[in-house]
Amino acid sequence: MSTRGTPDLDRVFREEHGRVVATLVRHFGDIDVAEEAAQEAYLIAVQRWPESGLPPNPGAWLTTTARNRAIDRIRRESIRDAKHAQAAMISDTSDWATAPVSSVVDDRLRLMFTCCHPALATGAQVALTLRLLGGLTVAEIASAFLVDEAAMAKRLTRSKQKIKAARIPYRVPSDAELPDRLSAVLATLFLIFNEGYLPSTPTAAPAGDGRPVVRTDLCVEAVRLTRILAALMPDDLEVLGLLALMLLTDARRPSRVEDGVLVLLAHQDRSRWDRALIAEGHDIVRACLRRGQPGRYQILAAINAVHTDARSLEDTDWRQIVALYDQLYAVDPTPVVALNRAVAVAETDGPEAALDILDTLDLAGYHAYQVTRADLLRRAGRRDAAVTAYRRALELATNPAEHAFLRTRLNELGARPASAG
Repeated sequence: MSTRGTPDLDRVFREEHGRVVATLVRHFGDIDVAEEAAQEAYLIAVQRWPESGLPPNPGAWLTTTARNRAIDRIRRESIRDAKHAQAAMISDTSDWATAPVSSVVDDRLRLMFTCCHPALATGAQVALTLRLLGGLTVAEIASAFLVDEAAMAKRLTRSKQKIKAARIPYRVPSDAELPDRLSAVLATLFLIFNEGYLPSTPTAAPAGDGRPVVRTDLCVEAVRLTRILAALMPDDLEVLGLLALMLLTDARRPSRVEDGVLVLLAHQDRSRWDRALIAEGHDIVRACLRRGQPGRYQILAAINAVHTDARSLEDTDWRQIVALYDQLYAVDPTPVVALNRAVAVAETDGPEAALDILDTLDLAGYHAYQVTRADLLRRAGRRDAAVTAYRRALELATNPAEHAFLRTRLNELGARPASAG
């Protein structure tokens, strides 16, 4: 059964889902109860709000309705399974009336640390966090992980069962426990941001305007949670680096999509970039550089600082960017880093030099690889090979704005998508 209604309801649900679930987990200590109650509240909203209109505070309405549903469920189970202690706990609802709205901020951070417990595999940590805090559907998460929906549903269920069986506490860990979880928390925050910046969409989803081009709510939420983490751990340079990276990336969001088509960095209207976010990001990058302990997120932030410092593509210091990618590859030697470095090499040494690098990478099933390869082949004047690569990229990409961009490129080359013959 679908739980998605009108676009407004979808937006409210996505924006409030993490807040509602985190608040209920804090109160009931059970992720399943919290998640199912949140879903029930949303279904009630789908029935009522089209006639009554949005309440003044949709989030509070959803939280209260979900809480009442959760209480009803626990009471029923307490009768059936003699869970009297749990029933007694729910009778004390005084804090619901007096709890300040701001307290939910820590609720979500606690839930994130719970999801990122080292007892869970990294993939499970990320998937569970995207589900509970991001409000993504199982199908959307499955698409992001390139697995089928049934497999992802099982993975999420196993993760929640493991948290329950291991009695993993719902709290922010002590200072001594942070190192074991921080890297997973940072990776999850970055993935939430990326999912908002370029949302994946199930390939089985119907085409149309209903598919999100940018999940602004996820971008905002990821930045907000990272700010909280930075305030909690002001001396951790990687936390600060991730915050700077998000700010400098998010600053370009206003000019990233036009008329539903993805706009590449080279063609973005830089006057529309958010200068306040850029200034804040640059300040953080400079503060990190002074400490001289570069890590993955700090270097990525420095690369974005160079991009946002340039007045135009031609004005960009590409040699500095290549040097930063060399530094990044030393600490994070992955094919994706090599791919991004190749993009910078194309600007300093030409597209053929970059294509030589791409030929060494085993990323044929990665849509960004095919997009990059297609663009380099086009710039190198190898039209037929570029068309093949653009068609392959179109098969792999799931974001509607990226689809529109790739179709535009094929049109410019006098070709059509493979499915169009």
